[in-house]
Amino acid sequence: MENKKTSTFSNGLIWFGAGVSIAEIITGTYLAPLGFKTGIIAIILGHIIGCVMLFLAGLIGGRTGRSSMETAAISFGKKGSSFFAVMNVLQLVGWTGIMIYDASLSAETIFAAGAKLWALIIGGLIIVWILVGMKTLEKINVVAMLSLFVLTIVLCVQIMKNAGAAVIGASDAMTFGGAVELAVAMPLSWYPVISDYTRYAEKPFAATLVSTITYGLVSSWMFIIGMGAAIFTETSDVAQIMVKAGLGIAGLIIVVFSTVTTTFLDAFSAGVSSVSVYGKINEKHAAVAATVIGTVGACLINMDDITNFLYLIGSVFAPMIAVLIADYFILGHDSSSIQFDTGRFVIWIIGFVAYRLLMQVSTPVGNTLPDMVFTMIIAVIYGKVTARSEEQR
Repeated sequence: MENKKTSTFSNGLIWFGAGVSIAEIITGTYLAPLGFKTGIIAIILGHIIGCVMLFLAGLIGGRTGRSSMETAAISFGKKGSSFFAVMNVLQLVGWTGIMIYDASLSAETIFAAGAKLWALIIGGLIIVWILVGMKTLEKINVVAMLSLFVLTIVLCVQIMKNAGAAVIGASDAMTFGGAVELAVAMPLSWYPVISDYTRYAEKPFAATLVSTITYGLVSSWMFIIGMGAAIFTETSDVAQIMVKAGLGIAGLIIVVFSTVTTTFLDAFSAGVSSVSVYGKINEKHAAVAATVIGTVGACLINMDDITNFLYLIGSVFAPMIAVLIADYFILGHDSSSIQFDTGRFVIWIIGFVAYRLLMQVSTPVGNTLPDMVFTMIIAVIYGKVTARSEEQR
């Protein structure tokens, strides 16, 4: 990304594009067994939890001018942040592949030309988005976002209009806590990304707030479209939903360009995180490489079920962000000058294990929030104890 200040409006556009996503719609279809009313409550609750934490993560980057993985050094030291940067690159390359894979299958259903060809086309467009650059992209995004906004409204209206009498009732296939967790998982997946964009904001607080509110509203809308479509059309296949809704080419445009505008963020942030690992890497070149790897993966690997992937991301980055929030907002601690903060890394490990254990427990608010609160409490206690010890020396 060019080292220039970005407007609040520009940040809002970026996160509108992140929210309009086939992956969000697909994840929303998983909530259909809850029924429409309960499903909406789970979606809203999950996004409130996820977006509050997303705001705090983004605000740290906005205020410090650091990328997401550079902010990790505040808690874990230089080498500690490099560890999380490597993890972030891996998850972002994974996301790039998943997004291209889902979009290529959906595009193929709407307009048969070969799923692999669609994967190559979508991957190529993402590379174009990367090479164009953020400042120029702002103008393109205005047109792209307006078009997607109109088309998603059409999709929503058509789904409800063509609903017919078929309605899926609530069942035990999905628990309320599990649904909340899936809703939290989407904003959670952006925790290690958001500061890559808010770091250049002219007005950090306003840009971060607009980014998270925009993303939260649009993502919730995508979830509701997916859930409603699965309930009313009795299918969880997004492409079939669009075909049944009679969208045709309009549906194809939604699939392709929503994927490009969302996956661009994943690929570019993979490049930014690569710089945190090795400073001589070129951000754009690394982002292009991430897109190429993701495209190849989409062509060769089956990526139908992403729930385990979402939970893995949560277990790695929820406790990381929890420690960072505790250090920055509560303790005022900064380990950026040292190589590795062993104590805080141990706390992250405890948080990671706790997340995996909480996956076996059903709570009304999922497992991300309890895990983050638990991890933050430990981090604050540890921080205050070690600070007193240093004062007494």
